[in-house]
Amino acid sequence: MKTFHIGGVHPRDNKQFSAHQPIVECPLPKQAIIPLVQHIGAPTQAVVEVGAKVKVGELLAKAGGFVSANICSPVSGTVTKIGDWTDAWGAPGQAIFIDVEGDDWLPEINRTPDLERQCTLEPKAIIDKIAAAGIVGLGGACFPTHVKLLPPPGKKADVLIVNGVECEPYLTCDHQLMLEHGEEIIIGIKILMKALGVQRAIIGIENNKKDAIEHMQTLAQSQLGIEVLPLRLKYPQGGEKQLIDACIGRQVPSGALPIEVGAVVDNVATVYAIYEAVQKNKPLVSRVMTVTGKHVSKPGNYLVRFGTPIDEVIEFAGGVPVGTGKVIGGGPMMGRAMDHTENMPANKRLSGLLFLDEKESIRPEEENCIRCGKCVQACPMGLEPYLLSRMAELEMWDELEKHDIMDCIDCGCCVFTCPAHRRLLDGIRPGKAKVGGILRERAAAEKK
Repeated sequence: MKTFHIGGVHPRDNKQFSAHQPIVECPLPKQAIIPLVQHIGAPTQAVVEVGAKVKVGELLAKAGGFVSANICSPVSGTVTKIGDWTDAWGAPGQAIFIDVEGDDWLPEINRTPDLERQCTLEPKAIIDKIAAAGIVGLGGACFPTHVKLLPPPGKKADVLIVNGVECEPYLTCDHQLMLEHGEEIIIGIKILMKALGVQRAIIGIENNKKDAIEHMQTLAQSQLGIEVLPLRLKYPQGGEKQLIDACIGRQVPSGALPIEVGAVVDNVATVYAIYEAVQKNKPLVSRVMTVTGKHVSKPGNYLVRFGTPIDEVIEFAGGVPVGTGKVIGGGPMMGRAMDHTENMPANKRLSGLLFLDEKESIRPEEENCIRCGKCVQACPMGLEPYLLSRMAELEMWDELEKHDIMDCIDCGCCVFTCPAHRRLLDGIRPGKAKVGGILRERAAAEKK
């Protein structure tokens, strides 16, 4: 059974708490908070004003550049504020606040459950619809999807890889989406194949989701060019470069994008959103997210409108468990502990909420590095995490660039495997941010 070749670890998947829980729709909030940045790239620009009446699906903020993504209203109601807002990790930003009134959708959005199988649109029209709908990668990176479908001159994809891996422990929303909406995902894959002009698509699914593998294989067997590929369990197989390696054996060069080796990668949730946008005229206004933990009373997979305060999602899932030490946005490997949950809304980036009890949430005491090299062996990008972390502490920016710090995917394999409990990512992340800023400034100066 295939997997990627460099590094990786095997954390316990802990998916049993929410696996096979049917998708349940969360109630609408009384007030929605919609951040103006929910993607990688330029911030959006609000196109509504305070006092405006909006319907579900209406454009609230337009993309601020080529690498950016529209934001459409997830609720109907009155815009009461456009202003400062701080997320659950202390980062300031701007948000649109809407007092929710009913659930009034734009009339052109098809909300019936009927399958729309045939797509008659040309590739450009498909891509335009995806861009208008504000679709981004829902696997975690939130890269604007339409950008992936418009490769630079001289580059062309020959294969679409669909990410059904969901390698992050605890999370099960993609698994359940495949079980409940597999047909829509297959149609979405065919739409993407048409947009890209490729004849081959591979759906990669890890082998701990045997029912999803069997279901998608049954659906794909009559579809020319679509293959379901079971993969051996290994984290972080859901990373783009790792999944490309596992599925087709191609290595994406340092600093390059998947298109460099002829591949485009999209998550199954993204593909489902593409089906809804192209076939149903439905913008990206909600997502399925997992609420889970060993003591959560109603762990499950919840369809949540963006803008819904996560306190309301938590309450719907049974409330904060007694003895909770941390609430993680996302999974335990790549997710981050939240400073607070108040006024923090569900958004395109948030794939789950994980509750850790006090014992689980305590980090072991950090000890001196013993030069064992385990972090190097575990790194799926072939980096030297111990060295990058130390260089970041010493502010050796030029050396960090030379040692390819920008290739780090923040997967946490180095921290997971370190016997000395070193906080390696705590140093690498700010170092990566600093070097990234230097590179952007250099690129801007070269354009002048």
